[in-house]
Amino acid sequence: MRKSILLLASAAALLFASCGSDCCKQPVQEGPKSDFSNTLTQSEIDGGRLTPEILWKFGRIGGGELSPDGKTVLYTVTRYDANTNKSTTNIFVQPVDGGQAVKLTTDDSKEFSATWINNGAKIAYMSTKSGDVQVWTMNPDGTLQTQISNIDGGVNSFRFSPDETKVLYCKDVKLQESANDMHKDLPLADAKIFDDLMYRHWNDWTDYSFSHIFVSDVKDGKFVAGKDIMQGELWDAPLSPYFDDSEMTWSPDSKTIAYTCKKLTGAEYATSTNSDIYFYNIETGKTENMTQGMVGYDKYPTFSPDGKQMAFMSMELPGNESDKERLMVMNLDTKELNFINENWDQNAHSYAWSNDGKEIFFISGYHATYQIYKVDVASKNFTQITKGQHNYGNFSIANGVMIGGKTTHQMATELFKVDMATGDEAQVTTVNKNIYDNIKLGHTEERWVKTTDGKDMLVWMIFPPNFDKTKKYPALLYCQGGPQSAVSQFFSYRWNFAMMAANDYIVMGVNRRGLPSFGKEWNAQISGDYSGQNIKDYLSATDALKKEEFIDENRLGCVGASYGGYSTYYLAGNHQKRFKAFIAHCGMFNFESFYGATEETFFPNNDLGGAYWDTKNKVAQRSYANSPHKFVQNWDTPILVIHGGKDFRIPYTEGMQAFNAARLRGIPARFLYFPEETHFVVKPQNSILWQREFFGWLDKYLK
Repeated sequence: MRKSILLLASAAALLFASCGSDCCKQPVQEGPKSDFSNTLTQSEIDGGRLTPEILWKFGRIGGGELSPDGKTVLYTVTRYDANTNKSTTNIFVQPVDGGQAVKLTTDDSKEFSATWINNGAKIAYMSTKSGDVQVWTMNPDGTLQTQISNIDGGVNSFRFSPDETKVLYCKDVKLQESANDMHKDLPLADAKIFDDLMYRHWNDWTDYSFSHIFVSDVKDGKFVAGKDIMQGELWDAPLSPYFDDSEMTWSPDSKTIAYTCKKLTGAEYATSTNSDIYFYNIETGKTENMTQGMVGYDKYPTFSPDGKQMAFMSMELPGNESDKERLMVMNLDTKELNFINENWDQNAHSYAWSNDGKEIFFISGYHATYQIYKVDVASKNFTQITKGQHNYGNFSIANGVMIGGKTTHQMATELFKVDMATGDEAQVTTVNKNIYDNIKLGHTEERWVKTTDGKDMLVWMIFPPNFDKTKKYPALLYCQGGPQSAVSQFFSYRWNFAMMAANDYIVMGVNRRGLPSFGKEWNAQISGDYSGQNIKDYLSATDALKKEEFIDENRLGCVGASYGGYSTYYLAGNHQKRFKAFIAHCGMFNFESFYGATEETFFPNNDLGGAYWDTKNKVAQRSYANSPHKFVQNWDTPILVIHGGKDFRIPYTEGMQAFNAARLRGIPARFLYFPEETHFVVKPQNSILWQREFFGWLDKYLK
């Protein structure tokens, strides 16, 4: 099943208006024509600050792949039209050392997943131009756009072999019966029948299909339906729900496909993170498990240039999705493993080998920033390449040139050229320059706060535009989700710190216990201790920073989503009147009902300690005893509850319980419910409404 997380951005663009039973009686009317420009209105320019409407005018960069000669970068830009709830994605090329971006495609369809082939003489990409998503090619100037696949039902992803004589692609294959298949005489029945777990995942109920890898010969520049290398197998590759195509690759000799798969079903699948890396031999048709016996996540196979070694990410602990990201290198002749960052207390992901196979480049988090590093495989000496208050989310290397996608709290992703020797940066793309030229954004400062156990904790303080230190501002404690996800230098299109600051709030982004980029011990501490040290960390930061002369300690709010929503619910019953308003989005409210309804059971097994019925499990019983719903009798503060109807990670009934409890206790509350949204709000108009309600609630009680 391919629908879930990877397609969230696309989902916003494929919306169609719905109406009641009388809609078929109405004359068909053509809707408004989409406008994907990012031109600001005069009133937006006059306002000079970031608004929800402006946020949806940002162009969103994807990819960023260098041409083989290192002179040109290939990337996509997605734009939205909030008036029609539609989007378009186009392909661009731009010279790395200066020059204008060139748009190669049009707004009539979506083009994405672009890559260089034929040594840079061609670009291959995916397009919706012919209906189903198919693979196309074009010249680097956008001419001669040609469809080269015609796969029934379309493709989910593709990768050419290094010699370009073959291509692997993914598509969904139906392998299980639906209720209608079982009862063919009841075609109008809409029941679902299940005998085991994982009947839904993140956003979607099962469609009885699985993403499989196919391989096909390329003849005369085109390919047709190929061989299913996973025939009959009841599991997805790449892994659901992200379907990340970096989980599969070709060997340099074009004879082997390496891919990631979790070959489990039912309850075993729901309670396990045991994915493995498999090699499929093109010549023999045989499949081999290369990570047999490694019981956590094993992902992202990356071959050395000579094909003799494979780098990959491995997590040691079964059931822990946020364990240390170990950089492993396997000698493919001996199967010997080399744990590269064993004695280096940081994660490592997004790998690329140097041309000589002696070094590996990767991304790692350090103190709530994400930087590009390299490591000498033999000596295990690590070198940090980039430095500063920013996040690098991806990079590409070709012909001695590096380019990467960078964000900050005040800048959406842009591509930068990085000097691999000095770390010096030069901005290449300026996709949103016209917005930055017409609005003023605030700034971020770093603070270090002492925790109750005497440790130093990083807090980002994000300030409003035109900040005046002689004034008193309301402040927001931002509670991060995950829970193991750093409050880093990200630029979010929902929980946007610059937007909060633009509404004259000071934001406290607390890197409490349980977040990566501060070492394994700091990250792991939260599991089994949701109501413990990390909650104390939030309160330590609040109590320390509210003493700043420019913060009004009588106008403090607390906001968060997912685990941050849980944190908000918990603090609502345990804040000793620190806060005057709460906002919880898709949070866990009742741990017992959450455990019974969530889909990836390995998550609460690891983070809560186990099942609520395991009365002999002291860690689990402590977790359930400290569920937020156990403290509703202490609630005394207005709360806005937000939830999506298609959130299967934390079902919307959690939000209903919290809202109902607040109102039954006489607490001012509002329930903002999006029937068609998921764990995330991705449709433009819903997102704008979300922001308006968010700030309306805060302004009512904090201003």
